[in-house]
Amino acid sequence: MKKNMTQFIGFSSVYLATVITLFLLGMIVYFIAAKGFSVLDWEFFTEVPKRGMTEGGVAPAIVGTFYLTIGAIVFALPLGLACAIYLCEYSPKGIVVNVIRMSIYNLAGVPSVVFGLFGLAVFVKYFGFGVSILSGSLTLGIMALPRIIASSEEALLAVPQSYREASLAVGATHWQTIKKMVLPSALPGILTGVILSIGAVAGETAPILFTAATFYTRGYPDSVFSEVMALPYHIYALMTEGTHPAEQTEIAYGCSLILLFLVFAISAVAIFFRYRQRIVHE
Repeated sequence: MKKNMTQFIGFSSVYLATVITLFLLGMIVYFIAAKGFSVLDWEFFTEVPKRGMTEGGVAPAIVGTFYLTIGAIVFALPLGLACAIYLCEYSPKGIVVNVIRMSIYNLAGVPSVVFGLFGLAVFVKYFGFGVSILSGSLTLGIMALPRIIASSEEALLAVPQSYREASLAVGATHWQTIKKMVLPSALPGILTGVILSIGAVAGETAPILFTAATFYTRGYPDSVFSEVMALPYHIYALMTEGTHPAEQTEIAYGCSLILLFLVFAISAVAIFFRYRQRIVHE
């Protein structure tokens, strides 16, 4: 009787926590949608800002956010996955590897503004990339690295050891085993980490504030060395530096709604590939 009661309380707590989380998420999305949906039209998606950013659209900010997010993932995913493969499959077990893992986990907790200052000092100043898409993407990519490494490592460790042993037993090399057996099995978990990283880097303001974003531009970037508008910084600028608060507040909520849609769209692509890979593997 006591065991059943404990189980009932445990399951009820999990269900309640899930309902509360979904309710809060729904409230956030509803609040932003209610405030920002009125400004969404074709012009808002396709035009540049006009009249002191009180009219027109936010197309350059949408394009800039997309470029920065994709650039960060393109940089961070191969590097993070390679690091996770080394830690799981090749590194000798010992205190050195444990220290490396602990450092990676600690790096994930570093405030984003610190990454922004790092990007300013290294990419903008030292390497001479200037305030640009390249500097912003590299900074966001470094910020996403700890999450991708940690999630990829957990996904690789979750692959049964018997898969590796069976592959090696039929004559496959270590790398062939990783490529043909381990990575396909771990890919759904790896993509989960990528999805979480996309949501994190797409909404960051502090790193791109120092490395990539500009307050206003009428054009679109023509190279990786161009500075760009970005939705997170555009929202910040509208809410803190705008001279027409009534009009610009609505635009800021509209930008927030577009940012949600953009994150959901990119995440949906990753979820689709994760689901497809899981079906193929099963």
